[in-house]
Amino acid sequence: MPKTALITGITGQDGSYLAEFLLEKGYRVVGMNRRTSTENVQRIAHLADKVELVQGDLLDQNSLANILKEVEPHEVYNLAAQSFVPTSWTQPLLTGEITALGVARMLEAIRIVNPAIRFYQASSSEMFGKVQAVPQTEDTPFYPRSPYGVAKVYGHWITVNYRESYDLFATSGILFNHESPRRGLEFVTRKVTDGVARIVTGKAKELRMGNLDAQRDWGFAGDYVRAMWMMLQQDIADDYVICTGETHRVEDLVKLAFGAANLDWEKYVVIDPRFVRPAEVDLLIGDPAKARRDLGWEPKVTFKEMIHMMLDNDLRIHGVESGLASQGVSI
Repeated sequence: MPKTALITGITGQDGSYLAEFLLEKGYRVVGMNRRTSTENVQRIAHLADKVELVQGDLLDQNSLANILKEVEPHEVYNLAAQSFVPTSWTQPLLTGEITALGVARMLEAIRIVNPAIRFYQASSSEMFGKVQAVPQTEDTPFYPRSPYGVAKVYGHWITVNYRESYDLFATSGILFNHESPRRGLEFVTRKVTDGVARIVTGKAKELRMGNLDAQRDWGFAGDYVRAMWMMLQQDIADDYVICTGETHRVEDLVKLAFGAANLDWEKYVVIDPRFVRPAEVDLLIGDPAKARRDLGWEPKVTFKEMIHMMLDNDLRIHGVESGLASQGVSI
């Protein structure tokens, strides 16, 4: 019998890539989806006949327990969250309920229904915030700088707590920024590539940005979901930093995207104070040594390839075929 995986947040960027990956591994894939008045399943529309969707909500403990009883998963991947950092400043309580307490509700449901289920928690490099060491490893202290980062710290430590208190196979992947053509337009990488595509096609004359000096360790989402699965195949549950080990400034991202379109970025980019965070995370760069050693994981897609892939996709959305995407790299 094939293994069954339950993915919360299956309609998001990571959920869609993970669903594809697990299907290729022969899994039965079930996605948990919140009941809303409008469906938001475009990222998994191409998988409609291959995945099952069930309604549930991380705010509702009973719905989680009922889903676990009905689906009987071997593995649960908790990717659902209020994951846009700026929104966490305007909706801090909702962010805490979903991104923090939602993890505890799922872990408690697993403990009660079937403690043998293996659990993956999507932790975040935003937990490091005002970094206490460079590069960041699994042992670097957390210093979150946003309500989102604070909520993720709770989710991370409650996962550790349930692992140590109830002997659950519960692991956290501390994922650094990972992007793709499926990234939402509100995230800076996609904002830039979509903005360049709009300027190329005459739909926009400028791109408004915030802090161009912020530095991030950016990787490809398709690579990172592979690490999630690897974590749940280990003999002993543990936590892992997943990253490239390379850092790039937001300005580097801007230069690369505009340069690929043969545009001078300084003629189009306008710094707008509205997009500067109240408390900025200036530098994130991880050390993937543990994941490389224990999991055998390595990123395959480079930063340049990823940005070209995203820009190529956005140009195509706006009616331009560019051929920027690297051959053999799937979007």
